[in-house]
Amino acid sequence: MLPQARPLPNPDSRLSSAAKIKLSMATTASVPPEILAKYEAVIGLEVHVQLLTATKAFCGCANQFGAPPNTNVCPVCLGLPGALPVLNEKAVEYATLASLALNCQVRDRSIFARKNYFYPDLPKGYQISQYDKPLAEHGWIEVPTPAGTKRIGITRLHMEEDAGKSLHDGFPDSATRTYVDLNRCGTPLIEIVSEPDIRTPDEAYEYLTRLKEILLFTGVSDCNMEEGSLRCDANVSVRLRGAEKFGTKAEVKNVNSFRFIRAALEYEIERQIEIIESGGRVVQESRLWNANEGRTYSMRSKEQAHDYRYFPEPDLPPLVLTARLKEEVVKLMPELPEARRKRMIAEYEITEQDAQTLTATRSLADQFESAARAAKNPKRVANLVQSELTSRLKARCLELEQSPITMKGIAFAADLAEEGKLSSKQLKQLFDSAFESGEDFPAVYEREKPQQITDPAAIEKMIDEVIAANPKQVEQYRGGKKTVAAFFVGQVMKLSKGQANPALLNELVTKKLDG
Repeated sequence: MLPQARPLPNPDSRLSSAAKIKLSMATTASVPPEILAKYEAVIGLEVHVQLLTATKAFCGCANQFGAPPNTNVCPVCLGLPGALPVLNEKAVEYATLASLALNCQVRDRSIFARKNYFYPDLPKGYQISQYDKPLAEHGWIEVPTPAGTKRIGITRLHMEEDAGKSLHDGFPDSATRTYVDLNRCGTPLIEIVSEPDIRTPDEAYEYLTRLKEILLFTGVSDCNMEEGSLRCDANVSVRLRGAEKFGTKAEVKNVNSFRFIRAALEYEIERQIEIIESGGRVVQESRLWNANEGRTYSMRSKEQAHDYRYFPEPDLPPLVLTARLKEEVVKLMPELPEARRKRMIAEYEITEQDAQTLTATRSLADQFESAARAAKNPKRVANLVQSELTSRLKARCLELEQSPITMKGIAFAADLAEEGKLSSKQLKQLFDSAFESGEDFPAVYEREKPQQITDPAAIEKMIDEVIAANPKQVEQYRGGKKTVAAFFVGQVMKLSKGQANPALLNELVTKKLDG
């Protein structure tokens, strides 16, 4: 347990009184569109990703979230004198796999370095990281934009270890003390640094979404932002449109969702423009995002690279990747999300929106493809996911993986509908029953097995009744408005309580009206 650190002076205090007043106004009123249009943002993202290894980066401690505080620790991750680090080979494999998936050039030889800084949750007083010779460089991700697609460059991907965690809330004396949990010390990380190619908060959101998709498909991380497996810092500055020189950047930290990152960037861009328009000067600093207030706050002045006094890690030799290791990693590369979407659209004749939903995770894509290949009509499987499944999941705040109805269950339902054994109304009722009982679709169907009316005479009798009750619609149909047939189908389906066989009903309605 350590005393809480005293915050550094607020850099906003350097502004003049008039600038402070105008800056305060910027937190409550948005910048006029004509002023915003004069500027463009320059955004770069630094994403820290915890690797999904069984043990830590440089020791044998369990890499496990949620263990009791300070239990997954040893002399190495506690930084005790004489303890030496040993590099985790699986972490190297995962980092290399991520590098290749992000189109990076992987170095044959990279160097670990010590990044020196003092913080209560960093017991060694330095972090083992990589600096001038990182594992990989010069990658890219393509993101969708209103104008098509845009390539966002990746400057570098390097390996490092995580620090511990300072706990500022949840204790009786949290107002005066900070608690430290060192379980996270030594967790293997990759840091992915983008080029300053991003110009809007929406582009930043799309970049992060695509990055997370790729990492999830490779299996190198679970990317769980709530548990800190994926954390993002955003560097943002503004400049007049057409200018070549970058403005002074601020780093936005403590953002725990992509939606909040987009909101934080929107706020920060307007804040900086307001300062410049008021005659003030943007200062280089780190700022914290407050989601409840929808604004950023100054945290501390921003360090430069030389402040960390990087030097080569003396206890670790250079990391040399052999040709054999690279070959083994290439074999682990799955079909990545964008390529898989394109193939699924062509193979199953589904829409781009269907493909986007069905490739949300690698597991879901695998399940869909397994079900689609077994189903009579893969497109109907995709349609049921979009029309019947996702709305119910959203209403219950569930993820696709938490659905009581599996992909096999959806394929089963799709085949019944394809064969005309279930009307759309019956299908909806069975989906509702499955969500209420928590059972898969086949089990609910076997229990409730809705009966269909397949006797033509019985259906014709109901059609005659509906036609007799709606002479105006009959006249419209026979006058050339053929779409009115759907009205009669709906009325008969209502009369039959959803039990009329849909294919037979459509056939008989057309026959009766034409006759």
